[in-house]
Amino acid sequence: MSSVVNRVKPVQRALALTLRLGTNAEGSRCAAAGGRHFPPGVSKSADPLRAPSRSYCSRMALNEGLFFRQLFESESSTYTYLLADTETKEAILVDPVLETIDRDLKLIHELGLNLKVAVNTHCHADHITSTGLMKKRLAGLKSAIGKLSGASADILLSEGDNIRFGKHHLTVRETPGHTDGCVVLVSGDQRMAFTGDALLIRGCGRTDFQQGCAKKLYESVHQKIFTLPDHCLVYPAHDYLGQTASTVGEERRFNPRLTKSLEEFVEIMKNLNLPKPKKIDISVPANLVCGVHED
Repeated sequence: MSSVVNRVKPVQRALALTLRLGTNAEGSRCAAAGGRHFPPGVSKSADPLRAPSRSYCSRMALNEGLFFRQLFESESSTYTYLLADTETKEAILVDPVLETIDRDLKLIHELGLNLKVAVNTHCHADHITSTGLMKKRLAGLKSAIGKLSGASADILLSEGDNIRFGKHHLTVRETPGHTDGCVVLVSGDQRMAFTGDALLIRGCGRTDFQQGCAKKLYESVHQKIFTLPDHCLVYPAHDYLGQTASTVGEERRFNPRLTKSLEEFVEIMKNLNLPKPKKIDISVPANLVCGVHED
């Protein structure tokens, strides 16, 4: 974990490269991070939602009125994702972490966003969510989590549900295996999938605790994620090697675990012998009550 901080700049470079590779057909329409050129139709106005600091494809995001930001928490190597409609300023936050609540709220305030929903892809074992505390600090904010997680939230998500913000939405796909309540959130145009711990970059979530089941996870990934288009960008809940994104096509071809047969996958997962997450004993009970223990 101590080496994560040293990888900040490589992480930024990897994100820019991945976005270009993931949208190769639109490569000529992407603006380089920090450069002087903007995608066609995008003005150099002071609106922070229209002046990204990283590479974005105009068709994927800006020209469609979608603001996207990937944020990182170094202790648990967790990614938090902020998405917003650039016209209405309605926004959602995926997998927020307690330790970075001030950073996230500051960014939301600076950008003038109206955060509607804070959603967790599952009941995390390695960190406490900030959704409960964030609700106390943002009027009208609602929390969301998969119905099968057994956790409390304002919105309990099921297969096919849509989380709407402005003219955009993310569609819920239930992906049990890492936990019973895991969900993947897919953008309406199927260009982005927020895969939680079900599918990581060249890996997947462990299956040795919290209702874990290797067979269920294998089926979930193959039926609910690998059926998405090849170009769909994969944004996981964690990465420990400085990688920021992948694509469905890459993972279908190169994921060292999920390219195996079901029987081989089950055997691999059975023999990982991973240490227990350091914060599991405090994280899981807290996350079952939206990250806030009521007195």
